[in-house]
Amino acid sequence: MTTARKTTTVFLTVLCGLLLTIVSLVQRWPGWTWPTLAVLLLVVPAGFFRMASQRRGPVPPSFEEQLTAAPVERTECRVNRVALPSLWDDYHFVFSATVRWCLADGPGRGTVLNPVGLAVDAVISRARAIAEKREPGHASLLQHELGGALSRMHPDSTGHLRAMAEDVSLTLPAEDQERLDRLASVRKDETVWEHQRKYEQSKRRYLGEDVLKDTGSAVVWWLTKNDEHVAKTVADLPLLAQLTSAANDTDIPERLLEILPLRQGGPGTPDIGTESADPPPREPSAGDHLSGFFEAMGFTEDDDRRAMLARQLSRLIEQHNRHETAEDLLRRFDPPRPPGPDIGAEPASDPGPPAETACPPTRTSHPVHPGGHDGR
Repeated sequence: MTTARKTTTVFLTVLCGLLLTIVSLVQRWPGWTWPTLAVLLLVVPAGFFRMASQRRGPVPPSFEEQLTAAPVERTECRVNRVALPSLWDDYHFVFSATVRWCLADGPGRGTVLNPVGLAVDAVISRARAIAEKREPGHASLLQHELGGALSRMHPDSTGHLRAMAEDVSLTLPAEDQERLDRLASVRKDETVWEHQRKYEQSKRRYLGEDVLKDTGSAVVWWLTKNDEHVAKTVADLPLLAQLTSAANDTDIPERLLEILPLRQGGPGTPDIGTESADPPPREPSAGDHLSGFFEAMGFTEDDDRRAMLARQLSRLIEQHNRHETAEDLLRRFDPPRPPGPDIGAEPASDPGPPAETACPPTRTSHPVHPGGHDGR
């Protein structure tokens, strides 16, 4: 029996004795009751304690009090910017988290001198096993996946402790993210270009192998395009025949030659009723514009001012390295004049006509031709 229990028993016995004494004095019990009460106060508590000790069994003398189990000790540490490999070479995730752990219960567990290292290694190994199977372009999705996978306590490889992680953060370096964005843009452009190329190839096959396979297919296709306007399709038959022939790199069939437009001067060109096609309009030259200017100013063909102005404009144009235009203006408005023959001179090789029949110089109005004869 412990000291506290003994003290309690003595206190209760004394209290009961005092109560019985007060009751006996008030009730005026006889004198022989006093020894009886004293014996009862000593015997009854001793009997109860004996019965209780026999029911509980013997108590070891060294037992003081029941000890409670020691609380489980939990610790944590922060892990920052750990590189985790991804599915692509040279692309790594940046991993950060808060690692928590607790020592494992069980017999035979030795003392762990560095539980932090075991816990961090266990968490990073679990995170790496997941990250190395994911593409680097899905870092935000992988962050939530790791947050769920590392949220449970899991034993490490040695079995000495269990570890978990929270506040998981997973990102990509800025330069790697920029490269991935550029690659994604190039892949999108390449896909669009590939679809455009396939569309063009399909369209060429449709035109070459179906529409322009022969003239009949082209006529049917053109008739459908023109809402069954037969007259327009018939008028376009020459164009369709030429287009089909060019598309297949073949000659136009003989049966279709009759519907083609006749060429001027060709073997099938009729002699009557055929008019030559008008030549394409010529672009007006600088001389044409200057001639229009002279006409607007009222300068006639025999006006000397035309030649004078043409010479001045020609010299001005030559200063701007437009030699061809300058020469064209001179040829058109100021052509070189051939030297006139000497009317009073006679050729040495031809004595000329007799003196009485020679024309007097004053009456000559035409240049003398070689040989000494005039133009009459």
